[in-house]
Amino acid sequence: MKLLSRTLLKIASVKLAAFAVLLVLGATATALAQNPRIQTSQLDALAAKASQTVDVNIDEGLMALTTKFLSNKDDDEKKVKELVSGLKGVYVKSFEFEAEGQYTDADLESVRSQLRNPAWSRIINVKSKKDGTIEVYLMHAGGQISGLALLAAELKEITVINIVGPVNLEKLTDLQGQFGIPELGLENSKPKPKN
Repeated sequence: MKLLSRTLLKIASVKLAAFAVLLVLGATATALAQNPRIQTSQLDALAAKASQTVDVNIDEGLMALTTKFLSNKDDDEKKVKELVSGLKGVYVKSFEFEAEGQYTDADLESVRSQLRNPAWSRIINVKSKKDGTIEVYLMHAGGQISGLALLAAELKEITVINIVGPVNLEKLTDLQGQFGIPELGLENSKPKPKN
């Protein structure tokens, strides 16, 4: 009887340890799945086909260092400084090609698959046979936007933008042309003051 109870105790402790490992792995997978930073390194192979490549990686430390050099006296620099305060990173990959057909939807699938996570919500999806597609995704955490991802695929150009941290959508258009983010033709909905 003692042998049976020791065997059952060992089996129970092994199952309890296995259950604990599964809980830790599940929590880790959930934490990784909810990361607003998307991986884009799989797109690097397109650089060999591209006539122009933009690769911007500004993490939180570099963001803080960069904003120290922005002036509070210049209105445009002050706006950018306010907009990026609190951001954890800005990441941009853009490839421009000489001819059409240098990339396929399969090249973007690895990025899109990350954005199918329930934490991400697609808020804009524009498709045009002539102009290409634009997809904008937001990640919400605790009632706040914690990340933004934009995929723009034209006939001869691909751009992926990932902004990590609290994003102010009203001021987002002010980031165009800053930190390697290209002009995307996004218009600010508020009228500009007349001088």
